[in-house]
Amino acid sequence: MDLDVFVATHQGEWNRLDALARKRRLSGEEADELVTLYQRTTGHLAKVQAAAPDPTLVSRLTALVSRGRAAVTGTRSSGWRDVVRYYTVSFPAALYRSRRWWLTVAVVSLVATTVIAWWVADHPEVRNSLASPEMLRQMTRPGGEYEAYYSDRPASSFAAQVWTNNAWIAIKCLLFGIALGIPVIFVMWSNVLNLGAGIGLMASAGRLDVFLGLLIPHGLLELTAVFVAGGLGLRLGWTVIDPGARTRTTALAEQGRSIIGMAIGMATVLAVSGILEAFVTPSGLPTWARISIGVVAETAFLLYALVLGRKAAADGETGDLDAADRADLQPVAA
Repeated sequence: MDLDVFVATHQGEWNRLDALARKRRLSGEEADELVTLYQRTTGHLAKVQAAAPDPTLVSRLTALVSRGRAAVTGTRSSGWRDVVRYYTVSFPAALYRSRRWWLTVAVVSLVATTVIAWWVADHPEVRNSLASPEMLRQMTRPGGEYEAYYSDRPASSFAAQVWTNNAWIAIKCLLFGIALGIPVIFVMWSNVLNLGAGIGLMASAGRLDVFLGLLIPHGLLELTAVFVAGGLGLRLGWTVIDPGARTRTTALAEQGRSIIGMAIGMATVLAVSGILEAFVTPSGLPTWARISIGVVAETAFLLYALVLGRKAAADGETGDLDAADRADLQPVAA
């Protein structure tokens, strides 16, 4: 390629693109011309990079293409507007679109927890295999380990510890999905075992009401967040197996971006549950009041995910990046 001839041939188009990209207001004809020149210049840049990668010309065309793209797609102002949009549109839409996964995980987990709790409560030999009788009494007695767990540390540091622990569980579920979702099943099973054993042990000691009074205020929202993370991890694993009409790379990129975006929202939900666990669960409020707070928090989340999320999804929101922020999947040729 003769660069001098190439530059001389297309110099006018580049200058015109630069002029249009810098204008604040464009007529309809100018907007169409801007798009056409942007596409041509993108092709020119690709051709120069492939045939004669002159650093000066590549740098110039790259800057011109970037300016043209900004003019075509429009500039975006990040900040609080993006934060508000994320929590009112993107996050609830992603929750709604993945509802079949996390609601299924929730139902299966709760059924398994109930079975394990009954098994532990109704079979003394099972309880004895978990710990010695004396240790079991220390765990389930009034003021024992199950109760003291919520009040033996300062509330603020306990909230931070709870949030860190639960966030780590959620992150593992999200990240492990890439391994066909198999590790996610083990993470969820471990959670089910711990919860079922705790319920069963307290039930066998005749103190199930106390345990549920401590669990429900924060546990409804906390467990739902874990179920959502598990469902998303499994969904990502299924995307590896069946990407659908998209290529596997494209499907994983889209699903992965959505999950990374949802991690921020899940961290917020877990922070709320951590605050409830630290300040409401061990508080001096009557049991009915503490449980009511937990039920209200859970109801608010479900309405947020299934009602607000349904509206956002119906408007075409997917939970992925905005179109202007996603890379073009197919380059435009000259």
